[in-house]
Amino acid sequence: MSNFDIVPLQDWGLNIKKPFVIAGPCSCETEEQMMETAERLKHQGISALRAGIWKPRTRPGMFEGIGKDGLHWLVQAGKHAGLPTTVEVATGQHVEEALEAGVDILWVGARTTVNPFSVQEVADALKGVDVPVLVKNPLNPDLQLWIGGMERIHTAGIKKLGAIHRGFSSYEKTKYRNKPMWELPIELRRLHPNIPIVVDPSHICGERTMLQAVAQKAFDLNFDGVMIESHRNPDKAWSDAKQQVTPERLGEIVRSLVVRHEALDHEKEDTLLMLRQQIDRIDNYMLEIMGERMEIARKIGEFKLENGITILQTNRWDEIINDRAEKAAKKELTREFIVEMMEAIHQESIRHQTKIMNKLLAE
Repeated sequence: MSNFDIVPLQDWGLNIKKPFVIAGPCSCETEEQMMETAERLKHQGISALRAGIWKPRTRPGMFEGIGKDGLHWLVQAGKHAGLPTTVEVATGQHVEEALEAGVDILWVGARTTVNPFSVQEVADALKGVDVPVLVKNPLNPDLQLWIGGMERIHTAGIKKLGAIHRGFSSYEKTKYRNKPMWELPIELRRLHPNIPIVVDPSHICGERTMLQAVAQKAFDLNFDGVMIESHRNPDKAWSDAKQQVTPERLGEIVRSLVVRHEALDHEKEDTLLMLRQQIDRIDNYMLEIMGERMEIARKIGEFKLENGITILQTNRWDEIINDRAEKAAKKELTREFIVEMMEAIHQESIRHQTKIMNKLLAE
């Protein structure tokens, strides 16, 4: 599918404005909890009220959601606060029950998006329905699987369609619960510029102190909204307590957000164009230099073959990494960036040397 034929976010009929902010508890726990949270959120600048009704948990025995009864509490809390409501669905039955209860927006969770059979079940239940649907990225960093999930929903006739970026699972220990890997939603925006993208700082961060910074980055990158979990008493929440904030703190975060604009006046456009031309010139120079580097790598490959030396030289690679990282720090470049860049260059060098060796061996 070259692009999605969808209804723009502002035309979803829900009075959505930028910043588009979805907020509410990770889990609907009690009717009182939902009503109090909604009451405290209604003046905090949010666009929609969320709550988890069915919670796919990693291990049995954990709180897996209050179930169908919570839908009524969510919808009534939304009406009380004058806010549309949204909930995660993972099965066809979830879709039917949420729509019957009057939920305004549905979203497909990451654990569902990873399974095309599950997404198709949800899509089949949505046929003939006019309701906004957001699709979270799968747990693993697979852009095509994410797009495929949206295609299934779109094929079912859903035109009010969007994406949620909640980060990606990783064995690697980082400061994030789920690595943001911003390059993936950026590539999604490049491929499908008309798809609204909502960022989920709560699941990216896994704890509350970084929520504002991640939310701001979402708008700095010109994404369309954020989904942040808010609970009347976060530390007492039945699920994901560490990543939730009070409604009042949520309001502080929302009011702090700066929404960027794409359009500039002509004078500023000219300045930006000049700076971009300088970037283009440097990039072209880098490509020339990289071509020269790979030519030397090919010569090294020939030398290694002639002298019976292996392609990979671990000691030499360690020297390169440490030397380049030390020099990069003086240029205000992070070690993480320089290591990733040098690893990519190293892999390309290995590819060239392997090609040389295989070619000469075949002769």
